[in-house]
Amino acid sequence: MLAMCGCSLSGDENGILVFSYSFDFSQSQDDWQVDFTDFPSGAEDSIFYELEFAYTDRPANLGENQKSMMLSGNNHSDDLFMFMKKKITNLTPSTDYTIVFDVELASNAPKGSVGIGGSPGESVYLKAGAAGTEPKKVIEGNQYALNVDKGNQSSPGENTVVLGDISVDYNTTDYTLITRNNTSMYNSPFIAKSNSKGEMWLIVGTDSGFEGITTVYYTKVNVVFSASN
Repeated sequence: MLAMCGCSLSGDENGILVFSYSFDFSQSQDDWQVDFTDFPSGAEDSIFYELEFAYTDRPANLGENQKSMMLSGNNHSDDLFMFMKKKITNLTPSTDYTIVFDVELASNAPKGSVGIGGSPGESVYLKAGAAGTEPKKVIEGNQYALNVDKGNQSSPGENTVVLGDISVDYNTTDYTLITRNNTSMYNSPFIAKSNSKGEMWLIVGTDSGFEGITTVYYTKVNVVFSASN
């Protein structure tokens, strides 16, 4: 379920408005949508890449009857992007917001593992971001690409920040819950602007350099917005 909390930290003209959204996928999909980019646009390519999405139970070892957002794909292109998006409304129009993301997901890719093109854990990068236009899959040449700047693999883009990779503990292939965020002192503040209607699209996804199957289960996304009042 979606919970929103808004509170002004100061009542004066130069105050800061801070509010948050919490999405718990064990309760609802909350209108998050899923798509895939960075793979060939041929009619059969989505089958070849084994692209799958389901709002489904998380792995059994993480508890029974707990729903999640499952995304899976086989990264033959060495560049597959699997993402979720969500529209946020009632923001102040054409306003810059500093955004902090905290994402919980289940992965089974251990640290130190080796795969074709890169590690199944440390070469799959978790990104989050936002844009005033809806992130959409578009065709560029013979490839599906994203219409906003997500960067490439370990590099952030204008519309995303890298939260980390999806690796779990060494020597385990069990699905494990991990949390990634952009609160580190090494992260520059992530800023996105709402559109003229006071709307913004959130985006969360994995940008992969591992040429194999990646399957992740998103369980929670928490987002904190702040802006000058």
